[in-house]
Amino acid sequence: MVHQIYLALGTNLGDRVANLNEAVETISSKVLTLRRSPIYETDPVGYLDQGQFLNQVIYAETDLSPVDLLDFLKASERKIGRTPTFRDGPRKIDIDILFYDDLILDLPDLHIPHARMQDRAFVLAPLADLDAEFVHPKFGKKVSELLAGVDRSGVKLYQPDMV
Repeated sequence: MVHQIYLALGTNLGDRVANLNEAVETISSKVLTLRRSPIYETDPVGYLDQGQFLNQVIYAETDLSPVDLLDFLKASERKIGRTPTFRDGPRKIDIDILFYDDLILDLPDLHIPHARMQDRAFVLAPLADLDAEFVHPKFGKKVSELLAGVDRSGVKLYQPDMV
C-alpha cells in the first residue's frame, strides 16, 4: 500500500543546498518525491551559536511502514554524513516525518504528526507552500492556520548570493 507523506529536511553544515539535494537522492530508493517546497533560510532554534539552516519540505509516497520509514531515514542521514551531536545542534542533514497519511502515532521514538512542528515556522512555511489547506489530524487546523499562529521572524525564502 502506498502512503502519502510529508518530510522536513534541514541542514546548516557544508554545502547546504547540495545536502538537501543529496537527501532527496539518497531516500529515492524507498521514497518517491512528488513535490519539493521552496528552500527557506532560517535562524537556528534552541542552540543559537551556529550557522543558519536551510529548510525544505517534500511531499512524497512510500510503501514503508512508519517505523520502517523512520529507520530508513535515520540510516540515510548517517549515509549522508550526519554524526551524533546534541539536541538542536549543527547538522549536515536532518530528515523528519511530519505527516504519514492522516495517521496519529505516539511511540517512544516516533511521533506522527511531528510533535513540535506546530510551533516551528521553519517547518510550517515550506509546508504551507506545498499544501496550506492540509489539516493537521491531531489539532484539526489547516497548515495555514498553524503558520498564522507562529512567529515567522528569522524565516525567509533562500536567495543564494548573486555572483
